[in-house]
Amino acid sequence: MSNGFYNVPVPTNEPVKSYAPGTPERAELQETLAYYRQMQVDIPMHIGGEEVRTGNTVSIHPPHDHKHVLGHFHEGDEGHVKQAITAALNARAQWAEMSWEHRASIFLKAAELLAGPYRAKINATTMLGQSKNAFQAEIDAACEFIDFLRFNVKYMTDIYKEQPESAPGTWNRLEYRPLEGFVFAITPFNFTSIAGNLPASAALMGNVAVWKPAYTQVYSAQVIMEVFKEAGLPDGVINMITVDGPVAGEVIFNHPDFAGLHFTGSTGVFQHLWKTIGANISNYKTYPRIVGETGGKDFIIAHKSANAREVATAITRGAFEFQGQKCSAASRAYIPSNLWADVKQFVQEDLENIKMGGVEDFGNFFNAVIDKRAFDKISKYIDDAKQSPVVEVIAGGGHDDSKGYFIEPTVLEAKDPQYTTMCEEIFGPVITIYVYNEDNFEETLRLLDETSPYALTGAIFSKDRYAAELATKRLVHAAGNFYINDKPTGAVVGQQPFGGSRASGTNDKAGSAINLMRWVTPRTIKETFVPPTDYRYPFLAEDI
Repeated sequence: MSNGFYNVPVPTNEPVKSYAPGTPERAELQETLAYYRQMQVDIPMHIGGEEVRTGNTVSIHPPHDHKHVLGHFHEGDEGHVKQAITAALNARAQWAEMSWEHRASIFLKAAELLAGPYRAKINATTMLGQSKNAFQAEIDAACEFIDFLRFNVKYMTDIYKEQPESAPGTWNRLEYRPLEGFVFAITPFNFTSIAGNLPASAALMGNVAVWKPAYTQVYSAQVIMEVFKEAGLPDGVINMITVDGPVAGEVIFNHPDFAGLHFTGSTGVFQHLWKTIGANISNYKTYPRIVGETGGKDFIIAHKSANAREVATAITRGAFEFQGQKCSAASRAYIPSNLWADVKQFVQEDLENIKMGGVEDFGNFFNAVIDKRAFDKISKYIDDAKQSPVVEVIAGGGHDDSKGYFIEPTVLEAKDPQYTTMCEEIFGPVITIYVYNEDNFEETLRLLDETSPYALTGAIFSKDRYAAELATKRLVHAAGNFYINDKPTGAVVGQQPFGGSRASGTNDKAGSAINLMRWVTPRTIKETFVPPTDYRYPFLAEDI
């Protein structure tokens, strides 16, 4: 057996391919899209080393062409949840004892597989199953996922290197143990990278996981499991189950070995899970770690000194990339009266040029929302706004689900800063503008801070540095990721650790060592080289 302190490969952000006409990656992706569109897949659950098929299947459809069938997945029941927990716990001891460099090697290999032979496949399945265009799929399913895997390895070693001081004659050490039990990972539809990272980050630190992907993301989740398996992840370390949420929760949150929740999803669901865990707290061997990133009502505020064209571009990109289905998407904007005419014109011009349709046509900037439920919810917000005397539809407003779940990118202007769409998370391609008196910047900062319970992302546009500094200070708790002269989306692993507070989550910053620290439980070891042999301390001696 050899020993050493190992330096891991220095992580760098995966370069984003352009997919421009004539490039090899464009041709490969188009070919892969065509291949998967014409076939139907059969997706099992992955429990231990077994592919579990129940025969109770759920069909998979592209959101932009919902009559087309991509395949189906097998839905499980409470028995499969119990089976997954057992498989995880059976794998735990050997996995936890594996040397960290071998755990690291598995996930570094997974990153290389995604960067190479699986890149087109992970992007194509994300495009078809989640209706992401080529660029949005590339920055998510390929690049961000690769970055999570590589940077997490570096952050793991940084954590392990953090050691205490030692007094003379002693040696103090910290070891970072995995949690005692299993982690339950619940992941959303909108980011393939998040779906892969939530179970993988916990597993990297020596934990075992039961992973429940969103039903609308199972198509690309299957590819994630393929990559992990080819990378050498042992059976049972990550178990993928496709089971209805309440059914899974009933088993998991009553299990004594439940040790942690890694969650991305809605605020309502997260708060319900937190209450459930709290109610069952006496049943667990340890206090479970609860890590969650939920919703946002993300903002752009422009100062009167801002550049109108820059603000308009931030609105178009920040609000409408991936149909606004990002927890970081700009959903409300506060524009000063002196800029509004120009900003309005520029945004309208942008949206007149945007093409909407299926992901197979690379000329489409805008695609479909994820499913019927989302379509109906977002459409109602728009239809209600059309009937409101305090709202004007500036752009868009149309919706049609005859072929796909298409909603036009919609810009509303609200005369009332407390109108519904200024306050509530919509999670779709709708942004509401409130035009404020250009001389009331400070009052508008206070209004912005008090309007929403969320605190995920936000942006200030200003050429006046005093105004930018003022916004940064006044909005200190309004956004966990704050941007100066940039749209409030697009956090990059290794550059902008991501997460918010207030109703937006626990702010444990995915893509940083902060998050990985949540998946270990440190143990302090003190060794004394020459122990004392007399209980008496010097102060006990008699005065001379």
